[in-house]
Amino acid sequence: MDKPANPAPGFQRNPDKVITVEPYRGSVTVRAGDTVIARSTRAKVLSEPPYPAAFYIPFDDIDFSKLAGTEHATHCPYKGDASYWSVQPAGEAGKNAMWAYETPFDEMAEIRNHGAFYTNKVTVEAEPG
Repeated sequence: MDKPANPAPGFQRNPDKVITVEPYRGSVTVRAGDTVIARSTRAKVLSEPPYPAAFYIPFDDIDFSKLAGTEHATHCPYKGDASYWSVQPAGEAGKNAMWAYETPFDEMAEIRNHGAFYTNKVTVEAEPG
């Protein structure tokens, strides 16, 4: 098997770390008040204990006209560099409410072009299919 071209240093240091990404069977809707920010039947669930599971929604299913990119960025040794967007209809509470790994490490390629939202900043509703 070929070595990944952009391997995650976190997995190299801690090969026992487990992060799973699975399709969510159902629909996920993200709202700020009554405004729908995203709606998808193609979301993925990323589980990384001890953190709460997060829904990653394809960019195609996110209304970027309701978002504004910010300068905020974070780094994860397992996933890569995260960019952030503010959810404008949520006002100050929506600041940096969505993040995405636009060029994730190879092991997390499944979440490329997907955004996730902080559930304490916007409403994330999941309905099993």
